[in-house]
Amino acid sequence: MPEHNQMYPPATREVAEQRRALAPKPAEAFKAFSQSVFADGALPGKTKHLIAVAVAHVTQCPYCIRGHTKAALGQGATGQEIMEAIWVASEMRAGAAYAHAALALDTIAHHDRRESAAPTGGKD
Repeated sequence: MPEHNQMYPPATREVAEQRRALAPKPAEAFKAFSQSVFADGALPGKTKHLIAVAVAHVTQCPYCIRGHTKAALGQGATGQEIMEAIWVASEMRAGAAYAHAALALDTIAHHDRRESAAPTGGKD
């Protein structure tokens, strides 16, 4: 049994074969789906893999980051294009946190209204 000194075990052919052996029909369907999604269409494959690199950074999937970075490079993407895609993902993730502050602000406002409407219990 190999020792695992890393957080994520390597994505090996053996792991892929084990997934396929344990659930062959979904594995086959997923492979066909993936091939269809990343095929050239209205968007070229390179662009699709750059999108995938960005999304992988938002979902924080190390396997997807490596796999789609390699695929993007294979489709002719440059390091600069990949880094720009990662910066887009970073801005979107930060922007989402900033935008969702509206939920916290709304909760604070409701809390403050309840607090100010509650009887103080003191004597005038």
